[in-house]
Amino acid sequence: MHEMTLMKKQIILITGLLLAGAMSCVNQYETLLRSTDYDLKFRKAIEYFEAKRYSRSQPLLEQLKLVYRGTSRDDTLQFYLGLSNYHLNDFVTAEDNFRQFVEIFPRSPFTKTARFLRLDCLYQNTYRYELDQQPSHTAIAAIEEFLYDYPGSEYDSVCRNMLDDLYNRLDRKAYESAKLYYTIEDYKAATHALKETLKNNPESRYREEVLYYIVAANYQYASNSVPEMQRERFLNVIDEYYNFISEFPDSEYRKEVDNMFRKAQNFTSRHNNQE
Repeated sequence: MHEMTLMKKQIILITGLLLAGAMSCVNQYETLLRSTDYDLKFRKAIEYFEAKRYSRSQPLLEQLKLVYRGTSRDDTLQFYLGLSNYHLNDFVTAEDNFRQFVEIFPRSPFTKTARFLRLDCLYQNTYRYELDQQPSHTAIAAIEEFLYDYPGSEYDSVCRNMLDDLYNRLDRKAYESAKLYYTIEDYKAATHALKETLKNNPESRYREEVLYYIVAANYQYASNSVPEMQRERFLNVIDEYYNFISEFPDSEYRKEVDNMFRKAQNFTSRHNNQE
């Protein structure tokens, strides 16, 4: 019993010491924030950053922005401020930090890295393909400009992976938007939208799927047409079928389009015999 009581007292004592130490650190940091010793603030901000305590380096660097404007420390301070926000996953603020940095310090030793981190922030702020893709266009422009200005840099492969992902999102967005007309059974509009997708981007990664749905939309449109319009529209199915298999003879959709082709061909053959 005595040993248990002693142990509890020790735990309480240790807890109290830890809390006191923590409060002391907080008080020291708050004192630092209020301090006008700017050299000390700068040194401590860099120390906090190097210790990966970004939530502490960021406020100090933000306070010092105007203090060191135009001095030899200016670019270092602005760069580390951007990095602190970047590591805090505040990509909107970090992108603005790095954008301003590049404008103000185009010849700084940090400029190339700042430009890369800015475009990475732009990339991080893009959305899934279902949502607005304007941020993707902005990121693509920045990445392509960076690759042009720094060919073969250490960031080259990362940038190209970003581009690949962003272009895939744009292709997926266009494809899914066009396919939506097929889903809601507006087959005439689907055919038009799908063809526009390929007209705007002949190299679409979803070219096979788009061409498949063009065949399918034409087939459904013909099947649901009034009798006097069916022959002409089934002939369109046959044309689109040949377009599809000429590019994708081994497609996973081959069985389906073959079936649509046979039905379209049978209809037009019967119609020709009746004439």
